[in-house]
Amino acid sequence: MTKLRHAADREAVSRILRVNPVWHDMRTAGDAVNLPDTTLLHAGPAFSHPSKIVRPILNSARVALVFNGVARNFDEAERLILSGAATLEPAQDYDVVTPLAAVVSSKMLLHCVEDDSNPDIKSFAPINGGNGPAPRLGICSKAALSHLTWLHKSFGPALAGACRDGVALLDIAAGSVQEGDDCHGRTPVGSRLLLEKIKPRLQAQTGAQEHISFIEDGPSFFLNLWMAAAKAILLGGRGVSESSLVIAAAGNGRDTGIQIAGLPSQWFTAPASAPHGDLDVDLPRSRALGAIGDSAIVDALGFGAMAIVFSPAQQQNLGHLLPEGGRATGSLLTSAVHPAFASLGLAMGITCRTCVSERRTPIVSLGILDRQGEAGRLGGGIFEQPAILFTKALDALSQSR
Repeated sequence: MTKLRHAADREAVSRILRVNPVWHDMRTAGDAVNLPDTTLLHAGPAFSHPSKIVRPILNSARVALVFNGVARNFDEAERLILSGAATLEPAQDYDVVTPLAAVVSSKMLLHCVEDDSNPDIKSFAPINGGNGPAPRLGICSKAALSHLTWLHKSFGPALAGACRDGVALLDIAAGSVQEGDDCHGRTPVGSRLLLEKIKPRLQAQTGAQEHISFIEDGPSFFLNLWMAAAKAILLGGRGVSESSLVIAAAGNGRDTGIQIAGLPSQWFTAPASAPHGDLDVDLPRSRALGAIGDSAIVDALGFGAMAIVFSPAQQQNLGHLLPEGGRATGSLLTSAVHPAFASLGLAMGITCRTCVSERRTPIVSLGILDRQGEAGRLGGGIFEQPAILFTKALDALSQSR
């Protein structure tokens, strides 16, 4: 931590290095974070008005309200949202992280991740939807509702049984990076290592083969759990006065934002441009939605695009999309090597002070969604966080003294 000149930043980083995230349970959002039936959680900072909600998140919210039994159909659900009768709030304000356009409702099951030595440090994430009409894609359809129901009525209870004794996550992440994952855009090794841990428990339950096959066919299954783990680790630094450590990072398709340890309840935001990337479908680039998803928390910790030097596959897939000097961004901005990753030399923790002094901002590997909410995922790319986020946060810190 020699690059951290400010004592508060050193203290916050030292605290996150002590967090050991463990997957302990599956609980509904209503139980886990006291979420009302008519409140839904979305990625990124808040929308200024219901009319500003981007279509993919609105689509997922429509499906979520029907799943919850609050609305009889998708049209009624949309009316409830646009009228304000059902409200959307930032997931990370509840210590929940949700990918892309996925929305969390009170009856949805969440992975519950806690620090092994401090149960006050806990975070939550929804179940990864795998392939097909997954919630993160922001598509409203009967198939999306059917898949959501299966995830929570069949698969979710099986996961609850599988994590009963606690599943440590740091060793899975370390093993996955060792074999070429970046723990964000690429997680097949992490998903395989996770399945190896929980497979005996899954095999003892009804529907075992279907549930195991779902994980085997979904190379990104580990991502949601690692998002929750990343959030828990960063929450270890929350509340350290005057610290500029980034503890939240996300986009809602319209705005991107961060939160910092010294001012943990305040979002610093800027307009979200679309990630720089190649589209996999024959649609105009104007269909690309602005940066979206709480998965940026993974890169804010030091993984994903910030750890691209550890992932040859990601270098091949995304290397041409990096800004100038992008391969070195991780080593320039992260603060200290976590003990669990000592053999790799992978460092964690990004502070606003470092970003401003280095004149460099974090980069994030993100999926690109269709802004019209029809085609789902259009491709993947790299999003460079706007510098204004970090200067805004530092200005606010100086004014709070």
